[in-house]
Amino acid sequence: MKTNRLLATTLALFVSIGVYAQTVDEIVDKHVAAMGGLDKLNSVKSVTREQSISVQGMEIPTKSIVVIGKSMRSESTIMGNAMVQAMDGATGWKIRPAMMGGTGDPEDMTADELKQSASQLDPFGALVNYKDKGAKVELVGKEKSGKSDVYHLKVTTKDGQVMDQFLDATTYLVSKVKAIMNGQEGEIAFSDYKDVEGIKFANTMEMENPQAGTLTFITNKITLNGPVDETVFKKPAK
Repeated sequence: MKTNRLLATTLALFVSIGVYAQTVDEIVDKHVAAMGGLDKLNSVKSVTREQSISVQGMEIPTKSIVVIGKSMRSESTIMGNAMVQAMDGATGWKIRPAMMGGTGDPEDMTADELKQSASQLDPFGALVNYKDKGAKVELVGKEKSGKSDVYHLKVTTKDGQVMDQFLDATTYLVSKVKAIMNGQEGEIAFSDYKDVEGIKFANTMEMENPQAGTLTFITNKITLNGPVDETVFKKPAK
């Protein structure tokens, strides 16, 4: 009798694990489909985004260029001063104005900044092609977030970074991400998705920052596969 019970328990465990894994993949597949489908996402080689960042009563215009998996550059104008972050392959550099503790000259990124910038090389998120990227995705459960139901997924990247992604249970689009950002736990909320050439992009992003408070990113324009001057990713001479 004990043997039969043990066998039944073991079989039930294997079945539950199988259903669990299948559920994760079903959720991820629906997420990819909701964004526009894998073929369409894979056809995008570069994304140029023009945004306005609202923080502490200031409006900061920002332009970012991403060559997917290869290079990125983000440039903001703060009170007439340029702030730049750029990455080209495995190297990264930045320009910080004096008002932000910099010199206005190009300087190398720190190791933590490089890790943070590397995530921007993947504008469609860690869930798309996650197996090919060597990442692991676990389903934590289905939860309430405000008035909406969300799927809570835990993503562990190939290099060991962990983030929590929350997908709206109706649209299967990302509504929130929690992760360590610049050494501190941060949270980004995504909303107001709009269609750009058949691909969904969040038009509004709100980031909680312990020092600056809430940063609101409003997207004004997105260009897919536009012309890119590769020299903008290279670190200029001082």
